[in-house]
Amino acid sequence: MVSRVIPVDPFDLVIFGGTGDLARRKILPALYRRFCAGQIEADVQITGAARREMDADGYRAFVAEAIASAEMAEGRRPDTASQAEFLKMLDYVTIDALGEAGWDRLSAGTRNERIRAYYFSVAPRFFGPLAERLHLYGLADASARIVVEKPFGRDLASARDLNRVLAGYFNECQIYRIDHYLGKETVQNLMAIRFGNMLFEPLWNSQYVDHIQITVAEEHGVGGRGDYYDRAGAMRDMMQNHLMQLLCLIAMEPPAKFDPDAVRDEKLKVIRALDPLGAGDVVRGQYRAAEGRPGYHEEVENPDSTTESFVALKARISNWRWAGTPFYLRTGKRLRERASEIAVVFKDAPHSIFGDDAGRHRNILTIKLQPNEGIELGVTIKEPGPGGMRLIDVPLDMTFAEALGPQDADFPDAYERLIMDVIRGNQTLFMRGDEVEAAWAWTDAAIRGWEERGEPPLTYETGSSGPQEALTLMLRDGRRWREIKA
Repeated sequence: MVSRVIPVDPFDLVIFGGTGDLARRKILPALYRRFCAGQIEADVQITGAARREMDADGYRAFVAEAIASAEMAEGRRPDTASQAEFLKMLDYVTIDALGEAGWDRLSAGTRNERIRAYYFSVAPRFFGPLAERLHLYGLADASARIVVEKPFGRDLASARDLNRVLAGYFNECQIYRIDHYLGKETVQNLMAIRFGNMLFEPLWNSQYVDHIQITVAEEHGVGGRGDYYDRAGAMRDMMQNHLMQLLCLIAMEPPAKFDPDAVRDEKLKVIRALDPLGAGDVVRGQYRAAEGRPGYHEEVENPDSTTESFVALKARISNWRWAGTPFYLRTGKRLRERASEIAVVFKDAPHSIFGDDAGRHRNILTIKLQPNEGIELGVTIKEPGPGGMRLIDVPLDMTFAEALGPQDADFPDAYERLIMDVIRGNQTLFMRGDEVEAAWAWTDAAIRGWEERGEPPLTYETGSSGPQEALTLMLRDGRRWREIKA
């Protein structure tokens, strides 16, 4: 199987925050890889824009180091010739997001006949000023697009304010709110699995599905993000966006067509159908020091912090498809392993002809998001041998690296795919403003509830599956969390 690479039209891209961590680790290596793949042609201009004093040659050296680090981390070496060609496409402007310095030079280098994208790889407080200055300097015309990184607000009020500010300078069709989880190959495959296979869609409802589990587990702690994370927490940092998007894709109705607004309309319906979370529906946790590794308080340098590093919850969707089927979501740091998956657990057969000795067996469709992307369907078969009808569960496994071969399974990074979608003008994998606000409205109510009750997070051991109470959340329903494993 050979994937086909279709080059995008020539474009100009300005990366505000072009010397920052995200640009260095993700954005610039993603652009380089798309250039090497032949999707970006040489007649493209990529401009880094940041406060740091630097000339174009200095920026090219910075980008060369970023590419080398990213490639070595993936076990690759950058090709010297292709890297040299890529670096020729780069320029740099020292700019003040809150002032006027650098804007004249940026404006002078603009080619109006091109697709132009502006990547806001900066703190959210700069989103509004950047949008305003793009407008003031004539850079916010109809051909311009802006890419906005999360966090998109920290609550409903701030998200509305930000939407209103951006809408003052750009139309909704020009705003790309990026969530890198939606760029993962397996996440996109959710729609292909559901709507491209007659096998699954007739069973994708409360009549046949017992429950659905969504897990995004991280092995590391907050690290260098302590200041930001302590103001956000797992609910705002992960649940409101990443896990909410996974929930929407797994639960939404079939759109009339594979069109950006048609898909996002159906996702919005899911969020609006979510029941409010009750006090017993949410478990919050905070990891403690263990095994020579610091606890949450030490990492954020705040011994009195009540911010959660783990959250598990039981969600209910009040519509005809999902009434009575619970969705269990959990995410946390310093857990057993780095692993993300969606597990669709089907109901038991209505009657077993094999008797009690056959045991309990269930079909489970598992969509693995990381670290090894793939799909696994658990089926029940007879155990080989002469010992009678003994049943066992075995996986039908389609780990992409094995099924497609190493060359075809070397998928583009999420940022590679999403940046190319920006250039193509395809918003299917980007959040719309009303979708973001609806997600915050549901999340805010839960946060307000535990704040009013004064509930501190429970502690859990580093390397565990989270607080014991998270296990109880499912045990009281006669269910169990799946083991966290890569």
